[in-house]
Amino acid sequence: MEVQALQGDTVDLLCQRYYGRTQGVVEAVLNANNDICHTTLLRPGQLVILPDFAPAQQDSIVQLWD
Repeated sequence: MEVQALQGDTVDLLCQRYYGRTQGVVEAVLNANNDICHTTLLRPGQLVILPDFAPAQQDSIVQLWD
């Protein structure tokens, strides 16, 4: 999937917005977009390729008291 960056976007902000997490996905996005590895802020309107990922697994919650 390709998305357009907004003004002030960073790679980790895009990952948080579209994947809901940054762990493990920022590296994959940087690998898919070699041209953005050395930039801090993305240009407004810049196209960024976001690889497909399985949804993050939810940790099971143990309730001690009901």
